Amino acid sequence: MTAEPASAQSFAGLHHRPGEPLLLPNAWDHASAAALAARGFRAIATTSLAVAAAVGLPDGEAATREHTVRLALTLGSEPYLLSVDAEDGFSEDPDEVAELARELRAVGAVGINLEDGLGPAGRHAAKIAAVKAAEPGLFVNARTDTYWSGGGDEKETLRRLDAYQEAGADGVFVPGLSDPGRIATLVGHTAVPLNVLYTPAGPTVGQLAGLGVRRISLGSLLYRRALGAALDAMADIAAGRAPGGTTPSYADVRALERSVSASASANSTG
Repeated sequence: MTAEPASAQSFAGLHHRPGEPLLLPNAWDHASAAALAARGFRAIATTSLAVAAAVGLPDGEAATREHTVRLALTLGSEPYLLSVDAEDGFSEDPDEVAELARELRAVGAVGINLEDGLGPAGRHAAKIAAVKAAEPGLFVNARTDTYWSGGGDEKETLRRLDAYQEAGADGVFVPGLSDPGRIATLVGHTAVPLNVLYTPAGPTVGQLAGLGVRRISLGSLLYRRALGAALDAMADIAAGRAPGGTTPSYADVRALERSVSASASANSTG
């Protein structure tokens, strides 16, 4: 039996620390990912909204496969562990989603996030099974949108999570869920790590850890905060005020570029 790559084992291990969930920031380009890694984050994910917004395409409509793979190629050779937000796999065909998984694994990704978009649970389960058959070492985080865009039906959520776990999902993701009682119910029901989406209005990281959540994603929050900071800065400047907040220097950003170049050079000669 072929051993699972050490990087994939490390990523899975980050989800299995009782009381210490994986806090997973979502980056949108190499500078944001490098800056987060420099702050000590061992694993970084991408965010489909930012990938789509950066090129003027819609999110969640299977329009950004090429851009998603290109970003993974940019980030996958870096020293942090990379998980890729791949919407629904950009296809309804499980074999095509499996091929995407092969491409992402080949460029260094150790995880993939696949959302069901409230489509048929059986179809999503088939995608998960196809990915695990093609790339057993890729951590599949299976997302259901029952709370994100549905009515938050707990019975339907459990039904879908059961199907995705049975298909081989390594973790399950329920964005939009913030009620502590319902989170606790799902934690007690699932055999794999439960991932929730952090929201400033919801439970804190410490509270989620206490509930047994093992992965906390930020989704597009950092990207949207960055856009908000840019708008706030322009409003301050237009009003004659010095902009507040943290502003990395030109040299700081160039240092991130150099770290990426150095890493690429080391990988090519290693």
